[in-house]
Amino acid sequence: MKVMAHRGYSGAYPENTMLAFRKAVEAGTDGIELDVHESKDGQLVVFHDEVLDRTTDGTGYLLDYTLDELKTFNAAKLYEGKLPFEPIPTFEEYCAWAATQDIFTNIEIKTDNVFYPDIERKLWDMVVKYGLEQKVLFSSFNHISLVRMQKIVPPEVVLGALTPRVDGLKVYPGEYCQETGFQAYHPPLCILNEENVRSCKEHGILVNVWTVNDMEGLEKVWALGCDGVITNFPGVAKGWVLSKEAGK
Repeated sequence: MKVMAHRGYSGAYPENTMLAFRKAVEAGTDGIELDVHESKDGQLVVFHDEVLDRTTDGTGYLLDYTLDELKTFNAAKLYEGKLPFEPIPTFEEYCAWAATQDIFTNIEIKTDNVFYPDIERKLWDMVVKYGLEQKVLFSSFNHISLVRMQKIVPPEVVLGALTPRVDGLKVYPGEYCQETGFQAYHPPLCILNEENVRSCKEHGILVNVWTVNDMEGLEKVWALGCDGVITNFPGVAKGWVLSKEAGK
């Protein structure tokens, strides 16, 4: 069972920052999950929300700012007084760093609330530029973005269908993913059950679960035979998985 650091080591460091990504690797994570938007001038930036207010000292919609403007905002606002200034990273900065690391990256395409006309092509071009084709998967709540990615990426690149806390796929995610050509199902822990995992296994679909932050959740995904967990605490999760594997 693979461990993916949710927005990096976001349980202890500012989410979606290079600091959080570096700390996740130090903690032994298998992979990193991150989110990508576009700036006003069309640059790929690593950030979760559509607006800046929650995690930075900026305000308003991210897409209303150029990259140079976004770089002036402190992405460590929630750690003020504890950590120094952390800029919002570009996706290119991340890729240049990831190319030097033994990890894979789960790239969430943030088109579920904002339409970015060619973000899928831009993402893949950047992945190719840094030789990460064999070390990435793509996920999105907007499954149209995944359909677009199918036309761009080689067939072996995994595409994961993210589903919200109210799961429209019910107990048929395996059939859905097989019919659409998505190789993975990414449900939240709160809707995970034996039926939807069985559906995926019957159709050869991977199951990566978000966001698993406690022992009860880890026990559940392990018992159901899931393929991956997305967690804010990758060090704890990885240590737990290794202990379970050693106990086989």
